[in-house]
Amino acid sequence: MYPIFRLIKDTVLASRMERLPITGLHVSSHICWPWDLDMWMELNNGRTMTLYDLGRTMLAQRVGLIRCLRANRWGLTVAGSSVRYRRRIRGFEKFEMRSRTAGWDDKFIYVEQSMWKKNGDCASHVMLRTAVTDKNGIVPPAKVLAALGQNAETSPELPAWIKGWCQADAGRPWPPMQDGLA
Repeated sequence: MYPIFRLIKDTVLASRMERLPITGLHVSSHICWPWDLDMWMELNNGRTMTLYDLGRTMLAQRVGLIRCLRANRWGLTVAGSSVRYRRRIRGFEKFEMRSRTAGWDDKFIYVEQSMWKKNGDCASHVMLRTAVTDKNGIVPPAKVLAALGQNAETSPELPAWIKGWCQADAGRPWPPMQDGLA
């Protein structure tokens, strides 16, 4: 079940925080509740992605994107992701989530997020290719940033690892699994 109460709480909290620039860092605190656990009594990987979704929503709230989405009747979607899991988060463990926009190109906005344990260890990290959409498809990031009143002239330089991921993903076949093994 989607954590609707967390979403409401986090959206209200984010609306009361200082506004961020598009590349600002949003930091939020969380607890791994019993309903977040898998059968090994650790944060479920699916729930991890849902919590990252909440972090992106809070970031979008703080940069003013939620207001722009509503005003322009735009949507927000994830067009790709790459995640690494390195440390377990156990039941009732507190952790910090960090969310920021790494940059953009002519179609997509790249967001990276991480979860950090109280001892300073990074538990997981995700990079997402996101897009703002309207009835005609993808809204160019320059148009989105202009609607936010932020300088859209140039993106921060995307890190080499994000560029490499984009290049590798461009070579991935679509539709998938067309090699006769199915």
